[in-house]
Amino acid sequence: MSTLKAEIVDLIRQEGPIGIGRYMALALGHPRHGYYMTRDPFGRDGDFTTAPEISQMFGELIGLWAAHLWQAMGAPPSFRLVELGPGRGTLMGDMLRATRIVPGFQEAASVHLVETSPVLRRRQAAALAGRDPVWHDSVEEALSGPVILIANEFLDALPLDQFVMTPEGWRERLVGIGADGDLAFGLASGREASLRIAAEAGTIFEQPSLALDIVAQVAGHVAAEGGASLFIDYGSARAGFGDTLQAMKRHAFVDPLAEPGEADLTVHVDFERVGQAALKAGAALHGPASQREFLLALGLAQRAQALSLKAGAAQREAISAAFDRLIAPGETGMGDLFKVLALSHGNLPPLPGFDLHRLPDQG
Repeated sequence: MSTLKAEIVDLIRQEGPIGIGRYMALALGHPRHGYYMTRDPFGRDGDFTTAPEISQMFGELIGLWAAHLWQAMGAPPSFRLVELGPGRGTLMGDMLRATRIVPGFQEAASVHLVETSPVLRRRQAAALAGRDPVWHDSVEEALSGPVILIANEFLDALPLDQFVMTPEGWRERLVGIGADGDLAFGLASGREASLRIAAEAGTIFEQPSLALDIVAQVAGHVAAEGGASLFIDYGSARAGFGDTLQAMKRHAFVDPLAEPGEADLTVHVDFERVGQAALKAGAALHGPASQREFLLALGLAQRAQALSLKAGAAQREAISAAFDRLIAPGETGMGDLFKVLALSHGNLPPLPGFDLHRLPDQG
């Protein structure tokens, strides 16, 4: 039994079963044994691979999207370029390299990273040497004045709570100790009276309160101070029910309770509810679009072709494989599963990649 698992078992024995959100927070963010606090989980030798690690094209297009947005904002002489959960710094590095061609953008931008992992902060410092990034422990600290904020695969790692419909009503899903002494899922003894959602018995409802609070905070800021935010993650465009908690280790799915602190825990993002939170906070909403639609609208095909013209045979094959993985549908790629949503100040014009993608209640 791992050290963190032993601590969680001991905690439950002392205090009783804990909610899914608290379990996720401990597994991912425990100050000594949390998953993100102790390792670099990215890439072939890690547990999963994100779009910036697949190809430089992803970050380059996001960077040019940000530069276009800056120009649409009136090219303010100073603004914060913020990234939430910046991984190894790969995405930000590619964005900054691509935007060197945009006069004034680099000089106006100050780079701000929201990162709690000391391991990843060191990787980011190396990747962004010379850019003097400023690190923050919270989203609130990073928001000041006009901002352009990017969050790729950030919301999916935020803890949420789960509830199960029983014949007596909604009851919270908990992590406790089973008959064998190991961690096991169970239900709270009392009903959750605050939930008034109709559903069949056995239905699981997820409540991503932290994600919705952060999105509302960002939306309120850009609505008041100017700028926009781009959220890219896997999830659904429409709200629904179901258990989306999953664990990944060495690029394979594992039991979420088996090795807390040793495997990545994530959930699917409910983009409809995220959009509603942003609208309620006063921001204009763009999307969601699929990652395939968004990247193709930004010129991914043309960028891949341009890179291929300068590449050798092996490099052309790698570019083609990366292109396919970024936009392919189904289980083979990220094109349909990943969605893209932008929040902006209401005075900005339509944003690239979202011309035909609006939620029905926007008109």
